[in-house]
Amino acid sequence: MTQVAQLLETLDRHLDDGTPTIKAYKETLSESRQWMREAFESGAPVEELVQHRAGLVDAILSHSWEGFFPEKADDITLVAVGGYGRGELHPASDIDILILLKQDDDKYRQALEGFITFMWDIGLELGHSIRSLADCVREAEADITVATNLMESRLIYGPDALFQQLREQTGPDTIWSSKAFFEAKLQEQRNRHHKYHDTAYNLEPNVKEGPGGLRDIQMIGWVAKRHFDADTLRELVDHDFLTESDYQDLWEGQVFLWRVRFALHLITGRHEDRLLFDHQRTIARQFGYQDEGHSMAVELFMKQYYRTIMELNRLNEMLLQLFQEEILLAEDTSPPFPINERFQIRKGFLEVSENDTFEQHPTALLELFLLMEQRPDLLGVRANTIRLVRENVHLIDEEYRQLPEARRLFLEILSQPKGVTHEIRRMNRYGVLAAYLPVFGKIVGLMQHDLFHVYTVDEHTLTVLRNVRRLTITEYAHEFPLASNIIGSLDRPMLLYIAALFHDIAKGRGGDHSELGAKDAELFCREHGLNDTDTELVVWLVKNHLVMSRTSQRKDISDPDVINEFAALVGDQRHLDTLFILTMADIRATSPTVWNSWKHALLEDLYRSTSALLERGLQNPLQENELLQEVKQEAMESLRHQQIGQEGIEWLWQRLPDEYFLHYSVNEVVWHALSILTADADEIPLVRVRQQTTRGGTEVFIYAPVQPRLFAQTTATIERMGLTVADARLLSSTDGFSFNTFMVLEENGRPISEPMRVDELLLTLEDILSQPDRLPEIHDRSLPRQLKHFPITTRVEFKPDEYEDRTAFEVHTMDRPGLLARIARLLLEHHVFIRNARITTLGERAEDVFIVTDEKGGPLDTPQQEALKEAIILALDEA
Repeated sequence: MTQVAQLLETLDRHLDDGTPTIKAYKETLSESRQWMREAFESGAPVEELVQHRAGLVDAILSHSWEGFFPEKADDITLVAVGGYGRGELHPASDIDILILLKQDDDKYRQALEGFITFMWDIGLELGHSIRSLADCVREAEADITVATNLMESRLIYGPDALFQQLREQTGPDTIWSSKAFFEAKLQEQRNRHHKYHDTAYNLEPNVKEGPGGLRDIQMIGWVAKRHFDADTLRELVDHDFLTESDYQDLWEGQVFLWRVRFALHLITGRHEDRLLFDHQRTIARQFGYQDEGHSMAVELFMKQYYRTIMELNRLNEMLLQLFQEEILLAEDTSPPFPINERFQIRKGFLEVSENDTFEQHPTALLELFLLMEQRPDLLGVRANTIRLVRENVHLIDEEYRQLPEARRLFLEILSQPKGVTHEIRRMNRYGVLAAYLPVFGKIVGLMQHDLFHVYTVDEHTLTVLRNVRRLTITEYAHEFPLASNIIGSLDRPMLLYIAALFHDIAKGRGGDHSELGAKDAELFCREHGLNDTDTELVVWLVKNHLVMSRTSQRKDISDPDVINEFAALVGDQRHLDTLFILTMADIRATSPTVWNSWKHALLEDLYRSTSALLERGLQNPLQENELLQEVKQEAMESLRHQQIGQEGIEWLWQRLPDEYFLHYSVNEVVWHALSILTADADEIPLVRVRQQTTRGGTEVFIYAPVQPRLFAQTTATIERMGLTVADARLLSSTDGFSFNTFMVLEENGRPISEPMRVDELLLTLEDILSQPDRLPEIHDRSLPRQLKHFPITTRVEFKPDEYEDRTAFEVHTMDRPGLLARIARLLLEHHVFIRNARITTLGERAEDVFIVTDEKGGPLDTPQQEALKEAIILALDEA
């Protein structure tokens, strides 16, 4: 007796024993859920479990239906649609039904209301529609989604004749021909993939809807059913659309994703298709993964997930090409057009001339991608050739990688003016890139379990390559004009592409990935015949690919010493140009939220300052006094041009230390002076806000008498408004006035865009700062869900030797709402005055640098440092 039959027998026994009907059904469903959980955890095949769940629901619905409708009724029928129609139900899948009426009338209104209510009462939540046959045809004709659902329909209870009428009147001979259906579903898939940024390699992927997910498998099934009337994917083998091996790969991939989805539903107790951090570790343990070497169990599980998705993506591409040829290009009977003895074009697709082409000419495995670049009019690679690539990829062994022709082809692929990113991605999808570069194969599907990198290492790497390539395309030059101009002046952009491919190639091995990756890059360059100069540049870029971002975000780039040190490392304009482009491309590829206008402005400022110094000559480094005089001179000229008198300027500037002119640009010095010298005499504290500046954020300037609570008041106010502080510079005049500047951003990393919000910030700060004794409460916004899965122990590091009269320290901790305000409050409580701050957020990590003094304006002594360190760690780790 099947499990379903046993459960129904139990249900009948409960009902016979006088158990209330609703309770009896509820208990049966509860027993079923418990049985499914135990069976799944015991290793029962998931494909049997999803069918069991559908079978049980069939039985419950049929059993209940008999109590509400006449047994012999020939004008109403109960139909399963959607995934339930396919006979596949996960624990919390939608149970979609159609109650099909022969005619649109109220004959069964009372019975229908009773049936639906009963389903809800027993805990079976249905997605139901009640339609007449005519309604179904009309709705299906207008909406491809309705047509798809009906195509998967399955009779549960009622007259088969009425159900067959539905199938016939909504079939391809009546509405949505197989051609129209395929075109619509293909566009639907493209739109869905675009919604997920055309990648399945996010750190929290959607098992069902993401590229390569279950929906892509369903897409294949829908088209097969519409065109071939195939009820199973297995039938595609009979139609020569799949080989037996392809089918096994497709089936095994589907089963793996089913297991993941089944586990998600059991863990969450709801319909959940997102593989969130909350659940990844749990499923990894449940599936038996264990930590190995440098890899955590969760990373190994996710690597298997991503590699499964990649294989399903390849099969999806191959099958859609076959469908495209079979359905859309069926009338194209023209003979193939030969390109050379190895390749030809058939119906717009590239294919090998013979089935043994790759065996006879192994380097054709690389030539294929070069031809795709050189012929952008091609629709793609023909399915049979995709299959042959996969079958022959084993030919790319160590001996193959030594072939001069193979090396020449790979470099030529990287040197093409168009299609480089697209074809390198295709190489990765077909497994050729990992075969040709085994070191790249090690990072395929490798996740970085943090929030700074939201993609797998291989996806991040290929996105960096895409970002670099995009800068070479004229129509995108407006996005980053400086970077586009720079890359346009490079004589060998291919070197940047190689550096992009290798910059993170040593991730996951332990040790410094920059150093290890540089060694891999050097070996590649030597083996591929690059000269010493080009090899040195690529190796240097890989080794130093993090230096420019760290310098721009964590150091004071207005300090001439910082620029001098960075310029000495860079050495010449070529190294600066290429590092700038690689750095920008790298940051932008980590996460859609990491890159912002502030970081962009910092990078460009560092680039321009360093470029000017290189032009001046490293033997003649910039001196502080020289920079100070330049800033004063240019600011003076600008202020005079705006009718500001000499006397007022001198009155203001003689109150300011030289440090002020070293830390602020000419534009900022002029803005501050205009704000102060044109304000009313009683307008103290003075607050000014510039909505958007060349520095990439909204700038807040505060001119007020020095008072210990000023920084704490300001940061708490800014963060209470949901803004983030990207940079804070705080200086005091000789007569006791604060010149404080804050660069603030919205939570999306952009400057404030709404004028009303700027006004609100200005008025709120004026109100708070006019009450020196007032300390706003720190706004305790809830911690974002993802951060809870990346606990970071707070670390405080003092750097007493960096400044003679001040103390610098770094706080490494988990980023969270109100973080800066909390630190400001702690500094206030310990009588520590903040002079400068650099705020850096890297995913879930905050790495903030503070320059402080004691009450007397001097550096903190050792006891003060230890007390402050202890207080910060205690407060932040317990928060």
